[in-house]
Amino acid sequence: MVDATRSSEETQAVRAAHQFDEGKLAEYLAANLDGFAGPLTVRQFPGGLSNPTYMLETPKKKYVLRRKPPGVLLKSAHAVDREYRVMSALHGVGFPVPKPLVLCGDDSVIGTMFFVMDYVPGRIFIRCAMPELGRAERTKIYDAMNETLASLRRVDFNAIGLGDYGRPGNYFARQIARWTTQYEQSKTQEIPEMDRLIQWLPTAVPPENPPSIVHGDFSFHNVLFHPTEARVMAVVDWELSTLGDPFGDLTYHGMEWYRPSDSDGRGSLRDEDLNALGVPTFDEYARTYCRRAGLPEVKDMSFYRAYNLFRVAAIVQGVVGRAVAAKSPAADEQAWRVRPIARAAWDEVVASGNA
Repeated sequence: MVDATRSSEETQAVRAAHQFDEGKLAEYLAANLDGFAGPLTVRQFPGGLSNPTYMLETPKKKYVLRRKPPGVLLKSAHAVDREYRVMSALHGVGFPVPKPLVLCGDDSVIGTMFFVMDYVPGRIFIRCAMPELGRAERTKIYDAMNETLASLRRVDFNAIGLGDYGRPGNYFARQIARWTTQYEQSKTQEIPEMDRLIQWLPTAVPPENPPSIVHGDFSFHNVLFHPTEARVMAVVDWELSTLGDPFGDLTYHGMEWYRPSDSDGRGSLRDEDLNALGVPTFDEYARTYCRRAGLPEVKDMSFYRAYNLFRVAAIVQGVVGRAVAAKSPAADEQAWRVRPIARAAWDEVVASGNA
């Protein structure tokens, strides 16, 4: 079972496939990062199957490095330069993200593009039921998460220089096309439910909301909370961010309430007593978000539920496909997850009566 909470201090030795010349990195940072002074110790965070992420520790300060993975990559994937850009803009207006410090596009330093940001101490709630917390604190954590997402919706992306960060309009249609392409390019097994979803989803896209910055992977595992308070310190992992319908983030986050509990080891709220936990129903949570964000309430969740599970299945399949190409053991570790998620997505369509 996955631990319920992870400290941002938790690291491990660098995986063999993600190692690089640490001395060369130290030389680069000494020349390009104000205040950097070695010696440098490098450890790897346990997540980061898409973009490997590392703790950089020096005698005076800790940093975090995020890089493109080695190997052949799908087009437009692993865009750490986009992460650096959106985080820089959001940090400038006080949205909680780690401060980006330096972006390096020279592959000769560690083998791929990377950026370095400030290290932010905090708690990551891996299991959304948060069994280690009391009811009152759990309620406050969920409310802080809701307000943080609503505050992202309220950011004026044009005013902070992100007017060209994505293509406003047709967000879900574009996302369906993108993840269909990734799934098909990385396919390693036949999954009939994915084929059905690829046919059905483009026909069921609901009317769109005005665009905002969309994180793309807004979930508890990508949010750092204060070590002792119910306060968001930083939202991380902006790899999938763009401009689009804010319901993309809200309904992806909504999977905490209904996704298959064994899909990723992080658990689910689907079989929990929400009142006993002090957690709102998703309908209640969504109404609060819409009020804070100035959006109409979500009336029918069937498309969003199916779409988000489909998207996760395609993302995991991308990890599998890359691992197969690299002959990595991560292929076996992740491949079993795709089919159950795809089946759950199609079940949502069937349950809605729209199949």
